[in-house]
Amino acid sequence: MTLRPILPCLLLAFRAAVLAAGDNPEGIPADYQLVYSQDFTSPAAINDFVFTDANAWKVSEGDGKTALELVKQSDYKPAVRSPLNIALIKDKVFGDFVVEAQCLQTGKEYGHRDMCVFYGFQSPTQFYYTHIATAADDHAHNCFIVKDAPREKFAKETTKGVNWGLGVWHKVRVERKASDGTVQVWFDDMSKPIMTGEEKTFGPGALGFGSFDDTGKIANIRVWAKEKPDTKTFAPFPVAK
Repeated sequence: MTLRPILPCLLLAFRAAVLAAGDNPEGIPADYQLVYSQDFTSPAAINDFVFTDANAWKVSEGDGKTALELVKQSDYKPAVRSPLNIALIKDKVFGDFVVEAQCLQTGKEYGHRDMCVFYGFQSPTQFYYTHIATAADDHAHNCFIVKDAPREKFAKETTKGVNWGLGVWHKVRVERKASDGTVQVWFDDMSKPIMTGEEKTFGPGALGFGSFDDTGKIANIRVWAKEKPDTKTFAPFPVAK
């Protein structure tokens, strides 16, 4: 039996696989596709999001980029101890995904100086978030679950914290697999995660950005997944009393 008739087919299949893998940035699974992107070049981009307090956010230009900017503390009182400033991508539910964005922290320097990525969001009292902060402790720089109770950390590994700097954009990447509960987080250096964790309580949910109680900017959001996100409309956040 000769392999000659088969070789061209094998070569074509190999070339197609290489090209497919090459379509994604390094570190993004080859079988994932870009399912959402937002560069905030239009002020109307703000309509892509639902907020704990829409008055705390705006689309702005500065520091070299157009961005979604959190300009003040949200007028929002969560039912349990959890982040105040949340912007969720509207009407979309993500399961297994990788999200990247550029983030710039605009608050003062202190241990809990942070920005957050939210995922698996079910309701204002049921969700996950990753808190990226200057210094790690029981309530900072970790992955957290909010389950009808004050947030609790669940990361298996973390670093001691990050240096946000002043006027510096940072590349943030979060990979979350609802299928097995794993989470990995990268900050600037995409070769090694700064956090890893596993938590299976919540499945697919909304995805978003924000801060526990600081301010900052989010630009150039990209989300990759195997399939396009399901559609689901979430109830508005409760109005502060």
